[in-house]
Amino acid sequence: MSFRDLLRDTLATLWGHKRRTMLTMFGIAWGIISITVMVGAGEGLGAGIQKNQQTFGKDVMIVFAGRTSMQAGGTRSGRLIRWKEEDYIQVAKEAPACKHVMPELGNNVQVHSLFNSGDLQAVGALPPFTEIRSITVAQGRFYNEEDNAEARNVAFLGSDAKKQLFADRDAVGQTIWMNGIPYTVIGVMKHKEQNSSYDGADVRKIFIPFNAMRRDFPNKPPAVEHSVNRLLVAPWSLGTHPDCVKQIRRTLGRLHNFDPRDKEAAGIWDTVKNAQANRMIIVGMEVFMGAVGVATLFLGGLGVMNVMLVSVRERTREIGVRKALGATRESILRQFFLETIIVVALSGGTGLLLSYGFCALVNLLPMPPFFEGLLASWKLGALSVSLLGLIAVLSALYPANRAASVDPIEALRFEAGG
Repeated sequence: MSFRDLLRDTLATLWGHKRRTMLTMFGIAWGIISITVMVGAGEGLGAGIQKNQQTFGKDVMIVFAGRTSMQAGGTRSGRLIRWKEEDYIQVAKEAPACKHVMPELGNNVQVHSLFNSGDLQAVGALPPFTEIRSITVAQGRFYNEEDNAEARNVAFLGSDAKKQLFADRDAVGQTIWMNGIPYTVIGVMKHKEQNSSYDGADVRKIFIPFNAMRRDFPNKPPAVEHSVNRLLVAPWSLGTHPDCVKQIRRTLGRLHNFDPRDKEAAGIWDTVKNAQANRMIIVGMEVFMGAVGVATLFLGGLGVMNVMLVSVRERTREIGVRKALGATRESILRQFFLETIIVVALSGGTGLLLSYGFCALVNLLPMPPFFEGLLASWKLGALSVSLLGLIAVLSALYPANRAASVDPIEALRFEAGG
């Protein structure tokens, strides 16, 4: 029998049992759709959480001063620790695993423009603040090293602060007064959705050079004189992160006479660790949802196998007649194997088209926070096709082999007796 005749005979057989064939194909297609949609949803959730985390800061550690909980150097526990304005310089020298070490000083100020006024927070830090805290410029520019070195009276407005002070007017080049001190607006921040904060949303702040901040708006009593609220630290990479943490604790412990192991004296909000923990959760979700999809796909494969076994039983006489007329084991094996491959290929292809189309339609809709849509990547498609191929082989192997092993005499007796 030629391949054309074999294909025509196979298709005729499948069409003759179209209801059973369609139900079988539905099981396989549903498995493919389940894998694609569920794993794509897991990827979208992971990407959304990661993107939302980066609105706060990328690989940033916020080091807060606290109280000692351990005795060190003859000093008692419970001692108040406060970072000094110049600490960051020495810490940066002794922490080569850290890319950035900078102070941050923030205090509320009375602000007014020619159009409106308000009580907003002024924040002073170094220019790399924009990098590690994910501050994006919408208009103008952020202050630079020269602005900080000369303690210039320049200000960069958060998006909401700009709206409050200037509404829809252009703010760049305008003057604002903070506690009566004039500052020139040099830039406006692009709006961002911030998922967490330690001192308020960035969109409500006014950012000025650190040296201008400590000159004009320093911490006042009862706060410690010449102190800063916190240190911002960023490692060079995830690989240098552990060393960066150790070097920070060691240097601060020496400068302020506390045990570097004392986490109460130097508390660290570590977004790197938080991101790693969240990623493990997301991976676990993806594995679970993928496993559910794979299980559904294998159940569909069992359905295919069951259908083919029923087909072998129903066609026992036909198989016996064909073998009695000289059909070889290989030709019988090839026919039943081809039937299974056609069913699985058609249902799998339909499932892939439907699932990717559904993902594309969903991704056109507005997405909620923490979710980037159904991210069905080419890797996911390759995984689905590979699993589908495995299911096809496993589903076809046993029924086809059983059909090829039918004894012609026993087959004719079975049918005659039926």
